[in-house]
Amino acid sequence: MDRKHRRTQSGESTAHADGLAWSVECRLTHVELRLFWLGAINRTDLIRRFGVSMSQASADINRYLALNPTGVAYDKSAKRYVADESFRPVLGADDAARLLGEMRLVDAGLLSAPETRLGVLPPFAATPVPERPVNAAVLRTVWRAIDQARGLEILYQSMSRPEPSRRVIEPHALAHDGFRWHTRAFDRESGAFRDFVLGRIAEAGPAGPTRSSPDADADWNAHVELRIAPHPGLTRTQAKAIRLDYGITGRSAVLRVRRALLFYALKRLGLDTPPDARSPQEQHIVLVNREVVTRELGRPVEV
Repeated sequence: MDRKHRRTQSGESTAHADGLAWSVECRLTHVELRLFWLGAINRTDLIRRFGVSMSQASADINRYLALNPTGVAYDKSAKRYVADESFRPVLGADDAARLLGEMRLVDAGLLSAPETRLGVLPPFAATPVPERPVNAAVLRTVWRAIDQARGLEILYQSMSRPEPSRRVIEPHALAHDGFRWHTRAFDRESGAFRDFVLGRIAEAGPAGPTRSSPDADADWNAHVELRIAPHPGLTRTQAKAIRLDYGITGRSAVLRVRRALLFYALKRLGLDTPPDARSPQEQHIVLVNREVVTRELGRPVEV
């Protein structure tokens, strides 16, 4: 099914190439989500979610069934359609990463459970992460500078100076190190590309067109492969569990990271120390190509 769509200037969705409107596709996707994750769907679910009529809800369910999904039957006593173990999605509802990602957004307070695609979530919890506030006006200014290739004069609190200082930067990208958001920018003061933590920018204003090119940021444009494998000190059973946990299908798996983010990636994965620094039960994976990666590694140019 071609699920591409566009919107008119009035905001109304046009029909898909196959004649399926975006609003209809949303409802059909919801039918599949309920069947796959919860095992059942009825008309009331669609009425509550989308505010459609009873007849429209029936039409949507019938339209989805016309796609011939396997393992769906009508339960007369419960007055709902149910999916058994043989059910196979036809629209791609089996997206675990998206569902778990929505849970993280709910945990962070950025989304409510009713706003998720499914509209409901199981009980869950997550370890607390310190909030790293970013001023929305600053983020907007940085984003526009990136989009328009403009420089910015910022008031920035660095790690090396006791008081905030003014400097001119030329941002060209945003990056997340696993805990904080940065802007990757050319720093006119040092004449080098550096990472500026968004939360440390107190003020930002225009400073004319850029003088640098993102293509000149070698560390940003270069990529490094991290080849990871289960720690050799693990038992066979433990190593099997780690392979499943990290999606390692053979002897090793490859993670690709920008060289500018290499230091952060290694730290986040616990690969910034020798494999014998911690017990195998604490350090589950090792870096197979450590020598190659070490040659590429440099301390992040963060100010």
